[in-house]
Amino acid sequence: MSLMSKLFLTILSLGSLVSASDKDIVNFLKKGIGSNPNIISLDIKIVNKIPMNTPKGWEAYIIQLDGRAKAGAGKTREISQRSIYFVGGGAITTDLYDVKTGEKLSNTVSPKFNTKYYDKQHRIYGNKDAAHKVVIFSDPLCPFCRTYVPEALKYMKKYPKTFALYYYHFPLKSLHPAAVTLVQAAYVAEAQGKKGIIEGMYRVKVDGHETNQQKILDVFNKVQNTKITVKDINGVFAQKHLKHDMSVAQEHLVNGTPTVFFDGVKDNSKMKYKNVKLIK
Repeated sequence: MSLMSKLFLTILSLGSLVSASDKDIVNFLKKGIGSNPNIISLDIKIVNKIPMNTPKGWEAYIIQLDGRAKAGAGKTREISQRSIYFVGGGAITTDLYDVKTGEKLSNTVSPKFNTKYYDKQHRIYGNKDAAHKVVIFSDPLCPFCRTYVPEALKYMKKYPKTFALYYYHFPLKSLHPAAVTLVQAAYVAEAQGKKGIIEGMYRVKVDGHETNQQKILDVFNKVQNTKITVKDINGVFAQKHLKHDMSVAQEHLVNGTPTVFFDGVKDNSKMKYKNVKLIK
C-alpha cells in the first residue's frame, strides 16, 4: 500500500460532518491527513465540485493535495496527488458504491479534458479541426493496451477529418517498471524525427518487470531501428516530458490504462470512436 493510500485511509476514521462549507471540508481533510506523523507540510485545495445524480444531495469533490512527507532513513518525499472525496448527508468518504451494480462511483467521476492540452506535440494523427477529439493515456506494456491501442490507432488514422487523436504516455511504474524506460526512449526517438514510434512500442516485447535499461533499450532499438542510449533516456529532455505527461494524467484523475477521453469527456467504454459518422 502506498504512503498516500495510508494517509487517505486515516480520513475514514474521523467521523462525519454535521454541516460543511468548502472551508470546513478543507480544514477537515487537513486535520485528518495532517495528523499522520509522517506529514511534514500540507496544502489542500478544492479543484472542482461535481453534483451526483445518485445518491441525491451528494457532491464529488476533486481535491489537490501537495506537501512533503517523511520517506525513511532521514529522507523526505514530495506529495502531489489529485483525488476524489464524496460529501453529502453530513458525511465525507473516499468512495461510494452502487448497491445494485457494485460499481465504484469514483469511476464515474472525471473532470473534462482541459483544452489547453490539445497541443501539436501530442497530436499523433488527424487534423486539429477534425470533427472529434480523442485522447488516449496508455502504458505500452499494459496487456489490454497492447490489444486496444494499436487497433484504435489504425482505425482513427484512416479518418483525419473525423478524428484528431492525442496520445499521452502513462507508464505504470509499480506494475511495469520497464515501461518507464520504453516511454523515455520514445520521447528521444520522436525528438530525433523518427516516425511510427508510438505504434512500434506495442511491438516491443520485454518483461514488464525488467529494470536493466540497456536490456530494454536493446529490444527497443531493434524494433524501432533507433540508436537510443541509456544516457539519452536519463537526460533532462526525457525526464521533463515524462513528468509533464504524468502531471496531465494526474490533473485528469487518470489512474489506469488505457484511459480514453472522447470530445473532452472520459469514455469508460473506450469505444465511442466506433459509433460516429465518418468523414472521408
